[in-house]
Amino acid sequence: MMSSSIGIFDSGYGGLTILSEIRALMPQYNYIYLGDNARTPYGTRSFDVVYRYTLESVKQLFSMGCNLVILACNTASAKALRTIQQNDLPKIAPNKRVLGVIRPTTENIGNLTKNGHVGLFGTEGTIDSMSYNIEIARLFPNVKVSGQACPMWVPIIENGESKSDGADYFVQKYCSELLIKDSLVDTVILACTHYPLLIDKIRKYLPRGVNIISQGPIVASSLKDYLSRHKELETTIGKEGKCLFYTTEQPQKFSKNASVFLNEEIKATTLNF
Repeated sequence: MMSSSIGIFDSGYGGLTILSEIRALMPQYNYIYLGDNARTPYGTRSFDVVYRYTLESVKQLFSMGCNLVILACNTASAKALRTIQQNDLPKIAPNKRVLGVIRPTTENIGNLTKNGHVGLFGTEGTIDSMSYNIEIARLFPNVKVSGQACPMWVPIIENGESKSDGADYFVQKYCSELLIKDSLVDTVILACTHYPLLIDKIRKYLPRGVNIISQGPIVASSLKDYLSRHKELETTIGKEGKCLFYTTEQPQKFSKNASVFLNEEIKATTLNF
């Protein structure tokens, strides 16, 4: 077991797109990735269930030596992050930190949209939570946000069909539905960490010139800045450049699918908690 690591949590595979960008920017640190594949998807679950599952996973990563955990899952960030930060951390781990992916993304919106019309693709849970709308309205009150739930995209991706012709139907469907809500969108946020695997198809069905935002590079850059400002936390993180992978489901299946996300062979271990 590594002495100290940055924990990366997702309900399934999507957080691997975040992990990939973080490791590319900061390869020196130790990382532990945990996918709660046995209980995925989170997108259709209630706030209470997502909060409970997320807290259990965060506690598990804490017990494995992670002083900092990134919720690389938009649904968990939307439905669980604030409660964990405000209610749980002061009681169970006042010196540890949990961060999400929504705040770093929304902080950049003002620099990314030219006309103030932003589209949002996400799970039903993320869209229904209105977390992005609320955060963007607070930071950029003149920006209009139109959310579009894409319930079929995660199953398509997790079943290895992201490049198939069949995926085109549902990509075109949700892109069209977003444009019906606001035909002026010039910037679209992929508010689910799975969605970058569909970015070529998404680009095909959106108007030319629409800025499509993947969260990985933004979250990685934000984390680097965070660590530079919190040296008391940064110095506790091991720097052997190691990365371990854990899943709550079948390790063989996870390893195979995760290798597609990361373009490298990985070997995962099962965790039961």
